Amino acid sequence: MASGCSSFSALGRCALFVLALLLGLTVVGARAASPVVVLTVHSAIGPASADYIIRGMARAHKQGAPLVVLELDTPGGLDSSTRQIIQAILASPVPVATYVTPQGSRAASAGTYILYASHIAAMAPATTLGAATPVSIGMPGAPQPPKSAPTPGDKPAPASPADTMTVKQIHDAAAFIRGLAEQRGRNAQWAERAVREAVSLTAAEALNEKVIDVVATDITDLLNQIHGRSVRMASGELRLATRGLATEAHPPDWRHRLLNVIANPSFALILLMIGVYGLMFEFSSPSFGIPGTVGAICLLLALFALQLLPVNYAALALILLGFALLAAELMSPSFGVLGVGGVVAFIAGGLLLFDRDVPGMGVPLPLLFGISIVAAAAVLLGGGMALRARRLPIVSGGEDMVGTRGRVLQIQDGEAWAEVRGERWRVRSEAPMWPGQTVRVVGLTGLLLQVQPDTSPQFPEPVEEGGQHHV
Repeated sequence: MASGCSSFSALGRCALFVLALLLGLTVVGARAASPVVVLTVHSAIGPASADYIIRGMARAHKQGAPLVVLELDTPGGLDSSTRQIIQAILASPVPVATYVTPQGSRAASAGTYILYASHIAAMAPATTLGAATPVSIGMPGAPQPPKSAPTPGDKPAPASPADTMTVKQIHDAAAFIRGLAEQRGRNAQWAERAVREAVSLTAAEALNEKVIDVVATDITDLLNQIHGRSVRMASGELRLATRGLATEAHPPDWRHRLLNVIANPSFALILLMIGVYGLMFEFSSPSFGIPGTVGAICLLLALFALQLLPVNYAALALILLGFALLAAELMSPSFGVLGVGGVVAFIAGGLLLFDRDVPGMGVPLPLLFGISIVAAAAVLLGGGMALRARRLPIVSGGEDMVGTRGRVLQIQDGEAWAEVRGERWRVRSEAPMWPGQTVRVVGLTGLLLQVQPDTSPQFPEPVEEGGQHHV
């Protein structure tokens, strides 16, 4: 009996083992059959690019993708966003192949760091990488040229704070990219040269220098060439099996496209201008609320974009001062003094707001000067209209009544009434008056006209009595 139970138990264990093996093979087969996820970045590296890449890699992991291919074409970008992407690649459970494509593209500056951090570095023919010298907002954008060697009698010149900060940034960036090169087994010496000397390489040269792993004409060629390669993951070595796999493109959705547009420095400056001018117009002449509503929305979007971008806050203060001076010029014309000061402050703030040496972060000069010309035209137009309105004769109000002629209608109970401009007014005069007498207005106190007898030889104004006009 015990022997039969033992045989049955052994048979059951064998059956469970076979079932588990079949399930494992099914899961492995399903995972291997998952398509390769393709992400595309063809712009400067910024907050929108970092969010898109990180979310795309997380989605690929959930889908069980065997590989993520990042199609890259970038002039560079922000250091903070680049480091976020690199940290996500280093911690990714899915291998990442960064592929510089199409032909004629580049992986400059921040793109070189991403290429070095990826498990597979690939480039299409006629592409370039390099020029990885760091640039910071408000600091020099490149290392200073080497100076001549000092003579023994010379004293070393003290380094300025800006030079010291630049040297620190270059050393930090060189150590960072050297660590990435050692992690992936790539050329660390050339990586340091790319940081310190801003050198670049073509695809063929990068392959010869062991900076990249593959030169591929397209994604299919890339998948065929990296088939069977071993990559170092956070969990250990992983052998790639990519030949014949299908690909699934995940382009940026509307949210990332909108974020990429809003986070553009030029668009952020335009939103800021529309927002301030909309609120300015709404407060100066309240209407249906359309300028105020549009202005508030644009101003909030501009503040959101500035929060994402590295901003020089002194330059932002200059821009706001320029808007304030322009508003003051429109409200109280000062013959152009405030307007000119506002335009100068706006141009200076726009030039300093973003560092033009950072790829993709500068505001084009034509756009900046165009906005300034529009602002100056608005000031000149508004100020000119105000001056012309001030010089026009008064056509309404109490001041316009002075000098107007009228005719006394009646005098009763010590009060005199006269008709002036077709209206019945209570009048008072130091001289005697009688009905039908022509008088001239010399002042206005509340609703009481101060008049005096009209002794001019001119004909009296026509007065309407009983539906007919009399002179």
